Amino acid sequence: MGGLTFELQRAASVRGARGDVYLWTGDVGGLGRVELAFPAEHSDYPSEYCEVAVSGESFPLVTYLGLRYLRRPLLARGELRVDWDPADLSRNVWWPGRGGRALRIRLKERTYTYVERGGKRRHELVRPGASVHMTRSSWRNPSTISGTWTGDADALDIGVALVLEGVYTRNLSLSGALVSLPGRFLNRFNDL
Repeated sequence: MGGLTFELQRAASVRGARGDVYLWTGDVGGLGRVELAFPAEHSDYPSEYCEVAVSGESFPLVTYLGLRYLRRPLLARGELRVDWDPADLSRNVWWPGRGGRALRIRLKERTYTYVERGGKRRHELVRPGASVHMTRSSWRNPSTISGTWTGDADALDIGVALVLEGVYTRNLSLSGALVSLPGRFLNRFNDL
């Protein structure tokens, strides 16, 4: 696969008001320094929620807020924002195939599809004319998060792809959807 590559390295965790904050930092060629952090400490969300944030020199502030699970926000009922503007998110967890269960994002007059590719450590964010392929060195606590972008991808595309690396996306696959089923049922039961 051709394209430009970048890599974020795990930085030392810092202690925040809500516990340890995990950080990955690196340089993206032509766009400068970028940081992925979770849980983010700059909002006043309730303790059962968790927020991931991406920020950097040439990057918009990209955040994802969702119910906390294993120190990460869940996709279910989550909120993706870019510079505080909300995105429209949709997906069908029961549709066959990875493409059917993909996360669909409408944001700033762009339409994205985010899918798992080749295992739970690899993901792809695609919009017409651009794509960002992400790989984690390990699923749970990666020492590196690397990416390759192709086409006319820009800081917004890379920021969205990076923030989703901090989200619990296991249920984008069939096996992950089955593993998530008991928790999904309990979350829905709590709404009654």
